[in-house]
Amino acid sequence: MPRLNRVDAAVSESLFDTERFIPMQINRQRLLDRFLRYVQIDTPADPHSKTYPSTEAQRDLAVVLAEELRAMSAEDVQIDDNALVWATVPAVGDYGDGPTMALVAHMDVSPEAPATSVKPQVIESYAGGDIPLPAGNVITVDGCPDLNDMVSKTLITTDGTTLLGGDDKAGVAIIMELAQTLIENPSLPHGPIRLLFTCDEEIGHGTDKIDLDKLGADVAYTIDGGGADVLDVETFSADGATVQFTGHNIHPAIAKDRMINAMRPVAEFVARLPKDHCTPETTDGREGFIHAHDMKARTGEGTVELILRSFDTSDLEEYAKLIRRIAAEVAADHPGIEYEVSVYRQYRNLADGLKKLPESVTLAEKAFENLGRKCTKAIIRGGTDGSQLTEKGLPTPNLSSGQHNIHSVTEFACLDEMVAATEHLVELAKLWGSIRR
Repeated sequence: MPRLNRVDAAVSESLFDTERFIPMQINRQRLLDRFLRYVQIDTPADPHSKTYPSTEAQRDLAVVLAEELRAMSAEDVQIDDNALVWATVPAVGDYGDGPTMALVAHMDVSPEAPATSVKPQVIESYAGGDIPLPAGNVITVDGCPDLNDMVSKTLITTDGTTLLGGDDKAGVAIIMELAQTLIENPSLPHGPIRLLFTCDEEIGHGTDKIDLDKLGADVAYTIDGGGADVLDVETFSADGATVQFTGHNIHPAIAKDRMINAMRPVAEFVARLPKDHCTPETTDGREGFIHAHDMKARTGEGTVELILRSFDTSDLEEYAKLIRRIAAEVAADHPGIEYEVSVYRQYRNLADGLKKLPESVTLAEKAFENLGRKCTKAIIRGGTDGSQLTEKGLPTPNLSSGQHNIHSVTEFACLDEMVAATEHLVELAKLWGSIRR
């Protein structure tokens, strides 16, 4: 379990007086090559799988990462039975007695869009304006205003038929490049750094197989955010729900007064959910939602899968009550139909756990300041592995990694932002390495 309850305040203040760090020159081309290599390894998660990892393809990427880590002389490199990749970048000089920082990214990609046979396209010196993709669709400036700030930068898109996988292979590539940068440059000060690449984050199981004692970290950061210079310090609280309706199937030729068609209550249940509020497409900011994201129905039975999201955990209880009420009303309108509603916990708001180690946030902010960059503290309308790690006792804020339009065939990543994220980790490693217990 994490070993650091609170960084001594006097030590923290002295840290903030350290000499401003001049950014290390990150190997842009190597970082780009890594990213292109990783996104072309198919790793979609499968929410219907009963195995871990949910797809063996995730292990394919794990093997590649482990081989590269060994080649760069990282220590303690291991692929465990669950296809998680573990490694250590040892401390430099006398920095080994300080806190251990862990960096975490997930190898799987979302199953909610086509995710196999990814064909990345590199745009050097983006000239501005909409970006037409080979498949005929377009990344528009209206749809992604962030493009206005990316003129002259290097972008990586898909061909328009699949997602890119920058969520979270951008984070994977950044951590891998950080590790090689530190190993190649022993003059860069830092304490012990643990690396961990996880599976099945996109389907809510990213931390299921993580042994925190084995990780041995005092603080961690997920590198799984959008844009640049963003520090995510709050996430949704999240529950999942399954609603099942059971009818009776029989040949339609003899169905009179005997068939009970479960497809009808399934369709009516979805239709009765909120439409003009409390949905992903009608909310933003701190507003929560109920999202029916998967539905399977046949005559004899049908299920609806939902996610419930809010920054206020008490809202989740109200959403669950609403789902149960609608299911009961629908079942009552269809004599003979049986129903069952199950609601299960997923993760809780990151902010609550970060209060236990505020330096997890303040040192990340200081690293941005030392680089002369303005940090944006933000909330995530979603969750990361860090949400669950923090809840389990390991404070884990989330850092940006140059992702944009995630879970979409118009997804893209910005190499310049990935380089900036790597620079930030170099400085952050220095700050944590400067702490003495």
